[in-house]
Amino acid sequence: MGRKTLWWLVIILIIAGFLRFYHLDIAPPGLYPDEAMDGNNALSALHTGDFKVFYPPNNGVEGLYANIEAMTLSIAGVQEPWTLRFPAAVFGFLTVLGVFFLARELFKKDSIALLSAFFLATSFWHINFSRIGFRAIMAPFFIVWALYFFLKSIEAQRARSWVWYSALGGLAFGLGFHSYISYRILPLLFLLFIPFFFRQKNFWRATAVFVLAAFIAILPLGLYFLENPADFLGRTSQVSVFSSENPTQVLALNTAKTVGMLNFLGDGNWRHNLAGRPQLFWPVGIVFWVGALFGFVAILRRNHPGADHAARSRARFTYLLLFGWIALAALPVVFSNEGIPHALRAILMIPPLMILAGAGAAWLYEWTLHRIHKHRRVLFVGALVILSLLAFEGAYTYFVAWARNPNTAGAFNAEYVEIGRQVRVLPDDVPKQVFVNAGGVGVPLADPWSAEPRTHDVPVPAQSVMFLTDSYLPEQQKQKNIHYILPDEEYEQLPNAAVFHIN
Repeated sequence: MGRKTLWWLVIILIIAGFLRFYHLDIAPPGLYPDEAMDGNNALSALHTGDFKVFYPPNNGVEGLYANIEAMTLSIAGVQEPWTLRFPAAVFGFLTVLGVFFLARELFKKDSIALLSAFFLATSFWHINFSRIGFRAIMAPFFIVWALYFFLKSIEAQRARSWVWYSALGGLAFGLGFHSYISYRILPLLFLLFIPFFFRQKNFWRATAVFVLAAFIAILPLGLYFLENPADFLGRTSQVSVFSSENPTQVLALNTAKTVGMLNFLGDGNWRHNLAGRPQLFWPVGIVFWVGALFGFVAILRRNHPGADHAARSRARFTYLLLFGWIALAALPVVFSNEGIPHALRAILMIPPLMILAGAGAAWLYEWTLHRIHKHRRVLFVGALVILSLLAFEGAYTYFVAWARNPNTAGAFNAEYVEIGRQVRVLPDDVPKQVFVNAGGVGVPLADPWSAEPRTHDVPVPAQSVMFLTDSYLPEQQKQKNIHYILPDEEYEQLPNAAVFHIN
């Protein structure tokens, strides 16, 4: 890597870091109950020492992210929303670095790698999920680094190198199964390697090491699913397109909406997006289609006598990999029947979209430079101005247009955070009665003041208050004198009790 490329990469990483860590304590506002549920799983693990590979409450989640949150919580020593979001920001930041190396490995061009990383660094879509405590942000990180290390292992010359690269790639790929349910379709992506690399010396032995390392990483979760097969599918059957009356029609409509969300109408959920905004800012959306068109041409172009067959084969592989990646990542979205277009469920599409945008922007710049070579300095300055505006737009859209919008605070249930902070400042000798009137998925919780089991589970909105007060476990509730009361439960009005309502 040249010195100039290194400096540009450092600048991009500074931008990426700023957009992911700045004001993480206040943006996004509030704490969504699903984030809090992971946080309570983490607190439970810290209190009991029982770190799980899968936490069943709230439809069940793979345990890796919650276990990483536990480490953050133990170091920070406070229960605040940012402690649950800090690992997401780290994963998001490292994905930007990974996209640079992967794009550089695929195209062998620093310009494409830098532009791809920059587009990811400044993408509102990726910035947003890098600042929310959802395990899904790990999925792009793991697949990006898995692909990079696997490609390096195939092309490595020294034995020590290809073994380490393939082992690291397999480990990253296997850990991805601990991230998000949509990730499970990605093994199909590696089938594209076979027709292009099966004759290479390192391919089969690197594949063997890769598969072994991945198997080791997946094994604990696989053993859990063998014992608990109902947890394997989670909510998949609930949100499947096949549960609708006309699956074919819904599938076609979902496909159109998913493609359309890139440039026209994005996710309408304020938690996922500036509601309705296209997932790609329009200049990035344009260069993405330029890159996609260039890719289609590269795939369909016939070889001619005297042509560089190796270069054309590599180009075909690169674009087929990116297109296949996008298609596979889109399948869990279009086959679902909930909240389409769905930016979170489509999170695995982000890296290949940005890499194609980087290729399109690099090609467009080179094409323009070829025609106005005498004004190359003007073109360079103009390109820098456009890229600077893209960085500013990403920051403004996130921190001003989105984070300050009242709809965003509502989407993250900011009122629950205020209740939690009010409860936790009260002394332990003051009884706190918290009436949980909000609906939602129930989480089984015992009543520490009653020998009788609860007749109903506690709705998940209570998780935000429980996290902020560290009162998820019954013994913690008793120690802190916090009483969670459901609408149908009999209760006694305690003298001098502070009363709160979760609605």
